[in-house]
Order: sequence, then C-alpha cells, then structure tokens
Amino acid sequence: MLALAALKLSHGTTPTMPVSNVLLPPALIGFEHIKRGWDARTRKSTAHLLPGQFYVTRHDEAIYTTLGSCVAACIRDRETGVGGMNHFMLPFTPEMAEQREWGSPAAMYGNYAMEHLINEIMKNGGARRNLEAKVFGGGRILANMTDVGARNVAFVHDYLAAEGFRVIAEDVGSVYPRIVIYHPANGDVLVKRVRSLHNQVIVEQETKYLNTIGKPAQAEVDFF
Repeated sequence: MLALAALKLSHGTTPTMPVSNVLLPPALIGFEHIKRGWDARTRKSTAHLLPGQFYVTRHDEAIYTTLGSCVAACIRDRETGVGGMNHFMLPFTPEMAEQREWGSPAAMYGNYAMEHLINEIMKNGGARRNLEAKVFGGGRILANMTDVGARNVAFVHDYLAAEGFRVIAEDVGSVYPRIVIYHPANGDVLVKRVRSLHNQVIVEQETKYLNTIGKPAQAEVDFF
C-alpha cells in the first residue's frame, strides 16, 4: 500500500539513527558498502541510497532515498518478501553499452539499474512471476535543463511494460522532490513531497552527480 505521509523528521537528523546495542541483519553479498543504520521511528534497519546505488534484502528492512529528477523503482517478490530499490539519474545511454560491471557507475543509468535490481532479487530467492513494482520521483527540479525527470519516468514505464511487470503504485512527475522509504517485506512505501525550502539542496546534489556522472558516488547530502 502506498501511503503519502508527512514524516516528522527534524532538521539535520538522518532517518537512520545508529543504536549501539542493536545488531543489524547481515547485508547480502555485494551490498556491504551501502550505508545502513537503525531507524528508531520504524524500528528497523534502514539502508540509505545515493544516486547510482541500489539495495536488495531478504530481511525486514527499510530502504530510504531522496529523489529530485531521479527515479527509484521499488520491486519485490510478493510471496517471499525479498526485494529492493534502485536510484538512477538518467535513462539508457549508448555510451555505457560496454560498462556492465556490477556496482559500477553504469548503475546511475536506468537500464542497468533496473537490470541489476531485478537480477539480484531473483538471485536471492525472488521469482519473476511474483514480482511487483512501485515507482517514484521524476520531478522537474532542474530548471536550466531539459525535463530529465519526465524522461526517467517514461523510461521506467517502458522498461517495466516491456519486461511484463505491472506498476501497482506510483508518485511521479510534478515539480516536487521526494523522500521515499520502502519496506520490501510487506511492500509498504512512505512518500513525502518536500517543501520548496529544501529544493535547492536537492538541485545542488543532482547537479553535482550529473557533472561527475562517470565517477562513483563518494559523498552524500542529508536534508529534512
């Protein structure tokens, strides 16, 4: 179920608050580099995705990201609960055709981000026939550029349709950045459309990554 909710997050506080006496479930092989922590609000381990990253879990964890013109696809096996989320900045580009290394900057592009996410879900126990998808983001927040968000949304719709997956919920387009928290175990998603006060932070973040699209993400920006 998609819930549009106002997340009560105070300025400067991350949603993944580490707690020393809480043991996080082990990350799946290949996802050890993803930042995770304990979220006291959901009482779950929460993975924090940057642009160009994706995360898959077999545990009852949450996955958090912030989106401007980027898109996140949330995909899960509705029977087993194994699932994950990606966060990509641009749709397919032919220049990346040979760059298919797992975890490489190619994952910043939609076609590889989708391919990797679906393959890893199935590798970890998901069945293609049981996969369901929810899609978020694609806001028009980069005023001096073409509508990258609309291109991302069109791409992910076309990709999922071509692969035979039905989108069961989405919140895409418009001019709003979004905070997204996904719970693959049960499929729930919390979405908050961010007030315009915070838009410049996200514009700066996305502009930075667009300018360094050929390099792996190194830094992050938290905002609330």
